[in-house]
Amino acid sequence: MCGIVAYVGEKNPLPIVLDGLQRLEYRGYDSAGVFISNRNEKQTTKVVGKVAALRKALSQKVVINATMGMGHTRWATHGEPAYQNAHPHVSNSGNLVLIHNGIIENYAILKKELILRGYTFESETDSEVLVNWIEEIQKTEKLSLAKATQVALNQVIGAFGIVLYDIKNPDKLIVARLGSPIAIGLDKDGYFVGSDATPFLEHTREVVYLEDNEMAILQPSSPLEVLHIQNGKKLDPEIQQLKWNLENIQKDGFEHFMLKEIHEQPAAIRDTLRGRLLNEEGKIQISSFNEHQQKFLNAGRIIIVACGTSWHAGLVGEYLIESFARIPVEVEYASEFRYREPILYSDDIVIPISQSGETADTLAAIKLAKQAGAFIYGVCNVVGSSISRETNSGMYTHAGPEIGVASTKAFTTQIAVLSLIALKLAEIKETLPQHVLRNYLNELDNIPEQLEQLIAQKKIVGKIAQQIYQSTNCLYLGRGYNFPVALEGALKLKEISYIHAEGYPAAEMKHGPIALIDEDMPVIVIATRKGHYEKIVSNVQEIKSRKGIIIAIVTQGDVSVKEMADYCIEIPESSACFTPFFATLPLQFLSYYIAVLRGCNVDQPRNLAKSVTVE
Repeated sequence: MCGIVAYVGEKNPLPIVLDGLQRLEYRGYDSAGVFISNRNEKQTTKVVGKVAALRKALSQKVVINATMGMGHTRWATHGEPAYQNAHPHVSNSGNLVLIHNGIIENYAILKKELILRGYTFESETDSEVLVNWIEEIQKTEKLSLAKATQVALNQVIGAFGIVLYDIKNPDKLIVARLGSPIAIGLDKDGYFVGSDATPFLEHTREVVYLEDNEMAILQPSSPLEVLHIQNGKKLDPEIQQLKWNLENIQKDGFEHFMLKEIHEQPAAIRDTLRGRLLNEEGKIQISSFNEHQQKFLNAGRIIIVACGTSWHAGLVGEYLIESFARIPVEVEYASEFRYREPILYSDDIVIPISQSGETADTLAAIKLAKQAGAFIYGVCNVVGSSISRETNSGMYTHAGPEIGVASTKAFTTQIAVLSLIALKLAEIKETLPQHVLRNYLNELDNIPEQLEQLIAQKKIVGKIAQQIYQSTNCLYLGRGYNFPVALEGALKLKEISYIHAEGYPAAEMKHGPIALIDEDMPVIVIATRKGHYEKIVSNVQEIKSRKGIIIAIVTQGDVSVKEMADYCIEIPESSACFTPFFATLPLQFLSYYIAVLRGCNVDQPRNLAKSVTVE
């Protein structure tokens, strides 16, 4: 979490830093701050609140002309949202300035030692401890800032992405990374730094992503220097070319990023399928899969590890792969997998799923699986992210930037990739008749167009939202492929509207949740015609008899459920395996409209940040 932006060079750093923080605000918005400097002056501005408040504070003061700037938008870990805990943090001497994303787990021990040596602290943060620890090493061991940083980072335990500045050496920045992403943008006039590349998209297309245990020295008059933190060895950085456009991360007239990203799903799924789903040829082409086909043919099982929305996509993947390819699949919360001593075999395939490619628990699960000798096939959205570099192979979703904290197009593009994997496995293992495989390919190819038609029904969903937005609890029910959709629908409602909601397999309703149903309880039932329809009709009857408010997602032309439901949303006819694409979209709209009616901050819900890069 937290957003980091910095610049050193010939350009004016302040607009670069402020605009960059605005784009990174989805990573945290408890407080924000900037530090700017030239060779003679320095200036710090911090606020509790969002980047807009920081802009306002800066507009009310005389701002120096600067050649270096760094900024930070915070998601609180150590210390509550407060002025003194906002970044940047300054060392006791006033010489070193630091912004930090991550957690220093042994900060209390380091802080105690520093206090014994006469240091004082203004904040409750681990970050202030880190900047003073670096200063103490620099002072007592008479080291350069880069060397002192290297020594200090070898002594801390935890995760970090840092930018460090020394006012005595005003043309240089030190950046470093362990477990928390750092991107460096290269330009003829200077260097940019960001938690990801979005802050500097309009300035440069050349980017270097630091790996874990790497640090870099940024000095406009010198080539980029990258070192290994543990041994100080100089490294040859790989320069990548950015493909995202600035337009991709702007709202384009939509009121919220979430609304924009719901609308982008047909195009995102189409982009994810493009070049992979060859419908006219009746086959799937996945180059990364072809290179390791034997691994998949010999797989004893597949383990999917993920968190949050990606975990729900993994559950859909379990249904798809087991049904199509007849390979056993387990879906694990990455946070549990990494700590429970899982049994792994060399013929296991582990599929980590993450939108950002930086999820801390998922990355830790990957490392554990690699140590056990499993083959790791990653699914993520961000090119150059940590997961894409840590895995043996994998596939990118092509969702484009997702700025809204509540994932929408990430979920459906992940399901698209998992559908491709399942169908490819079925193709090479010959577990589906050829005509059935062709029908599935054709259906999958048509999904983006059908979703575009479904979006046109959003006003119906908006009217339903007006009837239930004041509810305090909701229940989501689904069967088979739609059980994970029920979980995802409930999560979306919780995330952005703060209404308590739970998702259940519909058959489990009788094992507890039915006790909650009364005339004040909206129950959202995914009751599509394919997949246990008669059973779900029985569940709807049980809800009706207890006076629950029934909102049903039904197949076009449905009669039985429509007669019982209070409100209905129709989705296109499809095979059961593809209903998650269609059932998900109206549930996203429902959560969105309810949150707007309740006056919630849709794109930046309280206590949440987009990328969970710390435990």
